[in-house]
This record gives sequence, structure tokens and C-alpha cells, in this order.
Amino acid sequence: MENNKKKFKFMNSIFWVSFSVIFLFALWGAIAPDILAKQATVIYNFIAGTFGWFYLVFVLFIIIFNFYLAFSKYGKIRLGGDDAKPKYRLFTWVAMLFSCGFGVSIVFWGVAEPMTHFGTPPPFDNIEAGTPEAAREAMWTAFFNNGIHQWASFTFVGLAISYFLYRQEERSLISDTMNSVIGETGKKPLRNTIDIIAVIATVMGVATTLGLSVLQINGGLQTVFDAPSATSTQIMIVAAMFLFFMVSTLSGLDRGIKYLSNVNLGLALILMITVLIIGPTGFILETITMGIGDYLQNFFQASLRLDQYTEGTWVQEWPIYYWAWTIAWAPFVGMFVARISKGRTVREFVLGVMVSPPLIGIIWIGIFGGTAVNLDLFHGTDIAAMVAEDETTALFMMLENIPLGTILSILSICLLFTFLVTSADSATFVLGMMTSKGDTDPSVVVKVIWGTLIASLAVVLIISAGLEGLQTASLIGALPFSIVLFIACISLLKSIRQDYREARQKAEEERQRQIREQIENNNTG
Repeated sequence: MENNKKKFKFMNSIFWVSFSVIFLFALWGAIAPDILAKQATVIYNFIAGTFGWFYLVFVLFIIIFNFYLAFSKYGKIRLGGDDAKPKYRLFTWVAMLFSCGFGVSIVFWGVAEPMTHFGTPPPFDNIEAGTPEAAREAMWTAFFNNGIHQWASFTFVGLAISYFLYRQEERSLISDTMNSVIGETGKKPLRNTIDIIAVIATVMGVATTLGLSVLQINGGLQTVFDAPSATSTQIMIVAAMFLFFMVSTLSGLDRGIKYLSNVNLGLALILMITVLIIGPTGFILETITMGIGDYLQNFFQASLRLDQYTEGTWVQEWPIYYWAWTIAWAPFVGMFVARISKGRTVREFVLGVMVSPPLIGIIWIGIFGGTAVNLDLFHGTDIAAMVAEDETTALFMMLENIPLGTILSILSICLLFTFLVTSADSATFVLGMMTSKGDTDPSVVVKVIWGTLIASLAVVLIISAGLEGLQTASLIGALPFSIVLFIACISLLKSIRQDYREARQKAEEERQRQIREQIENNNTG
């Protein structure tokens, strides 16, 4: 009876409301994808145009807040108790961080983004396209857009959930990170609304990301094996992905996701080292070095950069879009990160989550994007123009122009596929937690339901060409959710300060007790 109760623990209002809203959006995307895309774009453009400054300020605030906690006196606090030990070794932990969703994004944009900026430079310094100046601007801009800003929201949400879950034994829900502000009981409508928004944002974000990744895999198969770029091929890719991530899901967190994540990071390192060696090695290393220097030099200026004086939309289309996307994804990635981070200190957590994956991403972009830039600048290729026509084939167009290109393309397709599987696997795990009242070990039934829904949604959107509309729609919730995160910041800081004071007081009382015992023992002696 108890097992059945756990199995169907997800049958609650959060599940049913989320499921209904997602179903209606999917239906809209299938029946009228153009209307959905148009309406979503109008609303998002209004929000980004009016509140874009807020996204920039908020994400910079989160970065500063995270680093403050890491390097303050609270940085030594251990998530899970003073004697807790990390469950996963460092390589596996970083691999699982990198694989939980945004590794696939780095593979997708690693060549596409710098080459897009190289062909169409940001409109701030009047740089001519296709020049060395454009190449330098393109590289550090891609580093910035894929740097620590992308992981700031993930880090904070993961840290907040970890702290309340492992230090205060709360549930692993977004709403529970606000307990110090809104109270530990009551306000059920508010709590449910927050958790429902988190579920909807996760499903819509994961489904569209899987759909876009399937298109890239199809592009790779077309380039390497001349496979047709057709809906039937894409559905077969989704079906294969579904089969693999269901097997992984049924294997559990400590087997499926853990092993696949290690494979992901290992394969990514093999690809990076190989391209570094057979590509323009010196040029790549210099590109990474200069790009990181430019990134650091322009960090604060780029963090708050807007283009209102020219009435341009570049900032809205790139950093603001990225930051909105990461805020919308923060419940998913943050909750998964929290689940695998018990035993880490606050300092280890912040530096590990906010620095390690972005650093790997920057190196990936430097190697693959730098190679593409070198080919266009010095070898007469026109990868930037090909990227402008079809972003999904960017990586494979670059690999075609270097030695071992076919072999590397096949390995890249494998990497994309395993990233796809781990993204879907971790998403079903997190959605199971979200809709099972924060259960850190959700039942197989709920994970299978969410996995089936995500795969089905991706197929429907691919068939109807509704991916773009749903992706844009998912970003609309980032604005209200950023307010939720701000309240969670206040709640986390308040709780940490109170717990720290209580811990200091207990330590002092224990010290005084030991002194009294020592005095009594001396007097007795």
C-alpha cells in the first residue's frame, strides 16, 4: 500500500494543472504554430524591450550574490551537515553538471555563435564583417554570452534548494526556498503557483531544446551520411533518444545519468584535444588566451550594455534572450544540481557550478569556433555564410575542412545524442521531483509519464514547425520568476545568517562548558 501511495504521489494539483497547460500549448503549437510564434514573439519583445535592463541588472546581482556567499564566512558551510561527504567524485560531479542541459547548447553554438558574430558583428564599434577585428570581437562576445552569466541563475537556485533541503530538511521545491520570507506553512495557492510555473517552464524549455538538438543531429547525418533532412528522420532520432533515456531513467540516477555523463565529458574532451592537435594549435591557444582577456576586461561593461541609443535589437536578441532562457531553466537545472551536490561546501558548490561548466564551454568555443574563424580568415572558406543559412550544420561544415573530419563528425553526432539523452533523463528526474511534493527519489511511473510527454511534445512541434513559438513562449515566464528568485535570495541570506549565529552560539556554549569542566576538574584535583 505504501509503495502504491509513493508510486502515485504525483497525482496532485501541481501535476494536473501543469499537464493541462502544457497540453493546451502543445495543441496550439500543433494546430496554429504561426499564430503561437507571432503572439509569443509580440509579448516577449515587449517584455525584453521594456524590462531588458532588469534582466541585465538581475543576473549581475545574482553573480555578485553567489560570489559573496562563496567567499564570505558562510563559504565553509557544508550542505548536508558538518560531517557530510560528497557522494560523487569531482570528475563525475562536473560531468553531471555539464550534461544536465546546457552541454548540448555549447555543442550547438560552439561554432554557430562566433561565426554569426564574425559575419554580422555586434553594432557597437562599427566593425567590418569578416575582418580580424570582427574575429576578435566574435570570440570574446561568444565567451561572454556562454560564460558565468549563463550559470549564475542555475547556481543560485541549486544552492538555495540544497541549503533548505540538506541543512533545514525542507522539500526540494522552489517554493520552499522562500520559507524564511513567506513562512513555513500556509499560502498554498502562492506555493502551488510558483511550482506550477517551474514545471511548465521546464517542460517547454526541455522539449524545445530537444527538438532543436534533433534538427542538429539530422543536419550532421545529412552532412556525413547524406541522410535526408526530413520529418521521418527526425522522428526516428526522437524515438531512439526516447528508448535510450527510458533505459537510463529506469536504471536510476546513480547508474544511468552518472555513467552517461562520464561518457559525455570524456567524449567532449577527446574531441577538443583532437581538434586542438590537428587544427591550428597555436592560433587556437592564442584565441582562447586573448578571448578570456577581452572577456574579463569587458566583463562589467558588457554585463550592463544596452543599445537604446541606436534603437537596435542586438542585446535583446543575444544576452537578454540568453539570460531570460537561463532564468526560465533555473528550476530544472538548479534542482538537478542540488540533488547531486550533497556534501559540498557553499564555496565548492558556487565555484564548481558557476565556473567549471562555463570554463569547459569557453574552451570548446575557443577550439571549435577558433578553428572556424581561422579557416575563414586564412584559408578561403565561407563558413560564416553557411552558418547564416543553416545554424544546425555549423559544426559539421567546420569539421569537413580539417583532417579526420568524417570521423570527428561521427563522434560529434554521438556526443550530441548522448547529451540529448542525459538532458531528457535529468529532466524527467527533476519533473518527477517537482510533481511529487519534492520527493528526491520520484517513482518510475511519474518519470516515464514526463519522459513520454516530453518526447511526444518534441515530435508534435517538429512536425508542425512550432518549436520557435513554444521556445519564445517559455521565456515569458522569466520576468515573474526573476521576482521569485529575488525573494529566494532574501530568504536564503536570512536563513544562513540565522543558522550561522545559532551555530556560533552553540560552539561558544560548548567552549564555556568545557572550560567549566576543566576548572571543576582542577579544583577537584
